[in-house]
Amino acid sequence: MKYSFLKLSFTFALFALLFAACSTKKVVTTSKPKPAVPVKPTVPVKSAPKDEFFKVTLPEVNREFRAAWIATVANINWPSKNNLSTQQQKEEANRILDMLKEANFNAVIFQARPAGDAMYNSALEPWSYYLTGTLGKAPAPFYDPLAFWITEAHRRGMELHAWLNPYRAHHTTGGPVTNASIVKKMPQQISRLRNGMYWMDPSDEVTQNHAAEVIRDIVKRYDVDAIHIDDYFYPYREYNGGKDFPDDRTWNAYKKTGGNLSRADWRRANVNKFIKRVHDEIKVVNKEVRFGISPFGIWKPGYPAGIKGSSQYDELYADAKLWLNEGWLDYFSPQLYWKNEGPQSFPALLQWWESENTLKRHLWPGLNTVGLNGVTDRPAEIIKQINTTRALLKNNSGVIHYSVAGFTNSPAMYTAVKNAYHTPALVPATTWIKTTAAPKPLLYIENISSSTVKINWSSKEPSKVFQWLLYKRYGDTWETDILTQEEFTQSATASKNGKKLNAVAVKSVDKLGNESAYEAVKVK
Repeated sequence: MKYSFLKLSFTFALFALLFAACSTKKVVTTSKPKPAVPVKPTVPVKSAPKDEFFKVTLPEVNREFRAAWIATVANINWPSKNNLSTQQQKEEANRILDMLKEANFNAVIFQARPAGDAMYNSALEPWSYYLTGTLGKAPAPFYDPLAFWITEAHRRGMELHAWLNPYRAHHTTGGPVTNASIVKKMPQQISRLRNGMYWMDPSDEVTQNHAAEVIRDIVKRYDVDAIHIDDYFYPYREYNGGKDFPDDRTWNAYKKTGGNLSRADWRRANVNKFIKRVHDEIKVVNKEVRFGISPFGIWKPGYPAGIKGSSQYDELYADAKLWLNEGWLDYFSPQLYWKNEGPQSFPALLQWWESENTLKRHLWPGLNTVGLNGVTDRPAEIIKQINTTRALLKNNSGVIHYSVAGFTNSPAMYTAVKNAYHTPALVPATTWIKTTAAPKPLLYIENISSSTVKINWSSKEPSKVFQWLLYKRYGDTWETDILTQEEFTQSATASKNGKKLNAVAVKSVDKLGNESAYEAVKVK
């Protein structure tokens, strides 16, 4: 990222000579990291004359949300095994991130809480079984996986969304239920389902308070870009052998207080209350952290006409349409895991959800990149769905791929999606969250030789910078680079294809995708 040259005094030039610049990398720990410090030029910089401050018309930058889910439950995506060393875990994470960066992805959805456990250092829940093979056992040598993933994602200019399952307390692949388990610590709120999973009662205030506290804790201590929850509210009926969820205790207590809702409406009311609470509490802690939900893709059969399948409204007691209508989220990612034609039509469902998006929140559907059924050419079908989303949502387009295994296990899928994402893109801006605009950057130009021009940039408020936009004009043609927060310099060729570099401009981009005012300077 770069900043344009403001008029600097001779005194500042001497100061730059005397004090060699240093850059402080942004390291994510379990507390909020300090912002990166820009690298200052290490050679004398002459002040630009007034006529070098000029107006230009910059091209619009491409915007599209391009994300993949990183599932940690059952060691689906990462870590690949629960007995890897710390170094092996880090190497696997970096390979995944490098692969996604190479394909111009700009976000990862990292499962930080698979089942009442933690892929991070938590005082509220035990270390995950999927990290070490023992529930409650920390990685050794010690490190914090969530902090590591945040650092490495941001270093590549990618967002990190922390994905949590709000009510699942123990998965069948999660080893024995020991005294370290949340199952033992909240026995009244947790029931064992017929498939062997343990589930928290969503109607119990103790459950709601605990889950909300876990989310607040992450937002307070980690530099996450969003909190993300998926489709597991009340469990799918098949998890309990078709039997009703065992919440007699809280249901009877509700009736004794004079409650007059039906049991189904009461269940939905409890989930609704939790969703709104989480949204509101995130904003109190840090309003720039977004809240995303990825519900089951069908609200009810028949919505829209012709759609068949399960009902999240009646089975999971999740009124996701209400949450979208009310704006209790910043992005909405219905799991549209079906092909383009058939009883669960991808385009029909996407268009219906868009018609319900009255407050125009981000609508970024989930795609079944791993196992789309009923098609012979899965990569072509996924590309068709990406293009359908682009045509409907324009410059607010985006999707989330389930999961990264769709790329690691299928070179054909990876190549197809990489070709679809052939140029980098910014995440669409979240304009309804109001924040103070970042200041116009500072920009420095040095003519090093007849063939190379050195560009340096910075911000007066580096904590407001997540990325930079660097523009270079050759003749009448602009080139645009999307750069990470930690990039402060670039050597540009003085001419290209017979056209001289005649102008440079820079903007900063904040965590919500908002662009600052630009600074531009002529290159002579």
